[in-house]
Amino acid sequence: MFESRFQSFADDAASEDGALRLMRLRAELSRLGVDGLIVPRADEHQNEYVPKSAERLAWLTGFTGSAGVAVVLEKEAALFVDGRYTLQAPEQVDAKSFAVIDIGVTTPARWLADHAPAGARVGYDPWVHTPAQIERYAKALDGKTVELVPLDGNPLDAVWSDRPPAPQGAVSLYPPRLAGLSAAAKIARVRKEMAGADALLVSDPHALCWTFNLRGADVAYTPIALGFALLPREGRPRLYFDAAKLTAKTRASLERFADVESAERVAEDLAEAGRRGETVMFDSSTAPARLVDLFRAAGGRPRLGDDPIALLKAIKNATELDGARAAHLRDGVALTRFLAWFAGAAPKGRLTEISAAQALETFRDETGELRDLSFPTISAFGPHAAIPHYRVTQASDLPIGRGVYLVDSGAQYLDGTTDVTRTVAVGRPTKMFRNHFTRVLKGHIGVASAVFPTGVSGAQLDGFARRSLWEAGLDFDHGTGHGVGAYLSVHEGPQRISKMGTTVLRPGMILSDEPGYYRAGEYGIRLENLIVVEKRSVAGAEREMLGFETLTLAPFDLASVDPALLTPEETRWLNAYHARVRKELSPHLDAPTRKWLAGATRRL
Repeated sequence: MFESRFQSFADDAASEDGALRLMRLRAELSRLGVDGLIVPRADEHQNEYVPKSAERLAWLTGFTGSAGVAVVLEKEAALFVDGRYTLQAPEQVDAKSFAVIDIGVTTPARWLADHAPAGARVGYDPWVHTPAQIERYAKALDGKTVELVPLDGNPLDAVWSDRPPAPQGAVSLYPPRLAGLSAAAKIARVRKEMAGADALLVSDPHALCWTFNLRGADVAYTPIALGFALLPREGRPRLYFDAAKLTAKTRASLERFADVESAERVAEDLAEAGRRGETVMFDSSTAPARLVDLFRAAGGRPRLGDDPIALLKAIKNATELDGARAAHLRDGVALTRFLAWFAGAAPKGRLTEISAAQALETFRDETGELRDLSFPTISAFGPHAAIPHYRVTQASDLPIGRGVYLVDSGAQYLDGTTDVTRTVAVGRPTKMFRNHFTRVLKGHIGVASAVFPTGVSGAQLDGFARRSLWEAGLDFDHGTGHGVGAYLSVHEGPQRISKMGTTVLRPGMILSDEPGYYRAGEYGIRLENLIVVEKRSVAGAEREMLGFETLTLAPFDLASVDPALLTPEETRWLNAYHARVRKELSPHLDAPTRKWLAGATRRL
């Protein structure tokens, strides 16, 4: 009945080949004269979603999560993952070949320092590491007789016989009517932030696409074009793309204000700038160590720090915010149609995790505006919902019966990016589940209704989401919220709501509000809306105050709520939110779905 255009449910893990691939890699390392290799899940731009040609970690280990590092030595190897993947990784990886280690317990750098034999030469590909990453390894190895060796090529590429080709997705122009500003205006704003530098290397494709009003198709789920830009303080910028990505029309449009060069030319131009003794700004989070080292060796003065574009991009302008609201209204209609359909179909016992995910994608596709998903849908039933970043495959697909279903999903529309999570009970929920669900909801409301002075960071709000869980001796191991782009990455920095969220929140920043609770082996709960920082008027305030506007429009599962646990203020917030959802979505729904929504958003 339903199909998927934008996601695959194939099991990409290859743990059964892990031992053979590890043996082949070790043979190649021996040929190169090194005793080990650091293998991050990264491409030349440190993207979250990488092209298939850069999925080296997955090819080697079988682990398909979005973050991880493997360290391979002559006699042992380890895979390091964070708390999101401590359940997933052991299921995908050959335990005889790789030890799976929680990065919160031991870092790759510390493990390498403890396990590398004296005199070992450990290689790394400087194109897929930043200078800061290499510095951390070097610091951990200080005092050890272990040498870090930058390699000219990636040894994995030599043994990956069927490695996919590099992507050549078409670069497209993003119109100012959606971007809100012309590329020339954005370039002028960036130059004001360059503070004495001669140029800025733009190594983050999200920053590149935002600044030059471009979008691309090089990776799944995020409409970016992989490439670099060199933005001088004065004169014409230079864009570096594979020529196959550009049509004659696109190239001509770009050449009105920038020089367009081949991807390989960026290294040559940086070396030339180095020979002139220039100061170039590099983004410490995304710039490849190879380019920084090359520039420094040529005589240049690299300045490593935060990419100034990141903050400019994070603060959405009025046009981008209007686009986000339109995208969330459209997306809310699709999600509500799905939830109404699911409420009727799930109790019949004919659904699986995959068929539910396909149905939700179909409802979004029927808007006629869907360009892609913003990440692979997390469609999780029962114990799978307790895995925060579970990805359903044909091998893991569970039938949906009585219990708890969690769906975390998002869409890419030309005018905005969405991300929303709902958890619903199929059948009568247990008392314990309702208690846990309501505590997560209280945390969600705590963030959504927060009022705070300017200068506050996400770290200062993180506890708002956790208080009710803490009072019951519970917690969750992921951040409360991440930034979201404007038809760009669903995970955008530097803003976030987490214990490490030190960036000051400013009007126009879009974030997620997604507290959760996960009971291993039984169920998981996550409730997520996107919110945008806005100015807030407070009577008698002595400082400028801020709060949040909720963008997402979709009902919460009232059958899972224990009203007795909600304060009067929380009940008022929930009733007001549901009234708004009902008012804004109902005109776009058919009669049966409107009727269902009326019941789903009834007053408590």
